[in-house]
Amino acid sequence: MKLDIQNFFQACDPSKTLVVEQPQDRQYYIDFSRVRGGTIIQELQRTITYLLPGKATCQLFTGHIGCGKSTELQRLKAELEHSGFHVVYFESSQSLDMADVDVTDILLAIAREVSQSLEAIKISLKPSYFQKLFSEVGDFLLTPVEFKEIELSAGIAKITTKAKDSPKLRSQLRQYLEPRTSNLLEAINKELLEPARAKLLNNGKKGLVVIVDNLDRVDNSLKPTGYYQPEYLFVERGDQLNKLNCHVVYTVPLILIFSNTLGRLTNRFGVEPKVLPMVPVLLRDNTECTEGIMLLQKMVMARAFPGVSWEQSSKLVTQVFDNYSTLERLCRASGGHLRNLLGLLFRCLQKENPPISRQCLESVIRQRRNELTLTITEDEWELLRALNQQKTFRGHEKYELLIRSMFVFEYRDDDGSWFDINPILRESKEFTL
Repeated sequence: MKLDIQNFFQACDPSKTLVVEQPQDRQYYIDFSRVRGGTIIQELQRTITYLLPGKATCQLFTGHIGCGKSTELQRLKAELEHSGFHVVYFESSQSLDMADVDVTDILLAIAREVSQSLEAIKISLKPSYFQKLFSEVGDFLLTPVEFKEIELSAGIAKITTKAKDSPKLRSQLRQYLEPRTSNLLEAINKELLEPARAKLLNNGKKGLVVIVDNLDRVDNSLKPTGYYQPEYLFVERGDQLNKLNCHVVYTVPLILIFSNTLGRLTNRFGVEPKVLPMVPVLLRDNTECTEGIMLLQKMVMARAFPGVSWEQSSKLVTQVFDNYSTLERLCRASGGHLRNLLGLLFRCLQKENPPISRQCLESVIRQRRNELTLTITEDEWELLRALNQQKTFRGHEKYELLIRSMFVFEYRDDDGSWFDINPILRESKEFTL
């Protein structure tokens, strides 16, 4: 069997999210649950599947950006659809400005995506509330929307797209919608979600599920209310996000898990957020996690030879790397961060055709290390050295800084969370001082 270099190059694109329901992407998917400390997607699925029919659920999902959350949510979507649910999945970052998000923005985005998904299967709804909303909002945004001639999703999109492109118009829209949030929420429930669910049930579906991805990417900026944006959205306004009359899964910023607002967040939603940690390459005691490294190797070789078993592809490593130890080195250097791993591999493929040499990989690792170390202060090096010894972390601001910069990764085992520094940084001369 010969390696197809072009297909391998495309499969290693770190910006690509696997859509597990597509046969090609399904061949690339690796289940890391047994080394990540739990079957999180199965837990989300069981909560939706096994509750009484007609009961809505709201669940929270988080993890480090780039650790594979979107791929796992695509897997959840595929499995729920296989079980008979109508699932609406969308990436909020495609329609919202992550630097400036409000609850009404999220509610309108959900209404638009649900209605668009329903229209695609010939279920068309024209709620009376939105007819009035389009008329009033269209007047002051100078964006006339004729409801009789336009689908609900297109009407919402026409208004929200214009508001997204203009901070001034977005502010005006919020000033109009904010005192009407309860009415908007009620209209979405009574005039959209409940009729939609009834029609879906008549069509043989078990229910409606909405998966809102990428909300974990909202900026940690200070809102005029005095709250930071993640806390404002999910804690102060979380009760409104929790009132949609269908199954909902939101991604939330990881920083909320380690802040003093976690208790209030859990109270708002009635559930604890599910956290997707990194794939361990080391254990808490600094010994090697052989199973984690093997699964990462399996992931790389599945991209090189899709559809080929690990038993077979493991014998083809020298078509991809100059030797087996180079593949192991790549997996260890990634720290179990899936986008990091693909990013390093993609840079290698940009430099040379397979088999990738150890020299090329070390060059890419040095380049990445230099990029990271240029931004690290001496105080931060001290924090990293301490964390390397303790494997624990406390402190909201420090955590935010180190995690968002990808200096520190989180892992989970039977004893709970533990932390380690990015392996690439461990080899820097500044760390060993």
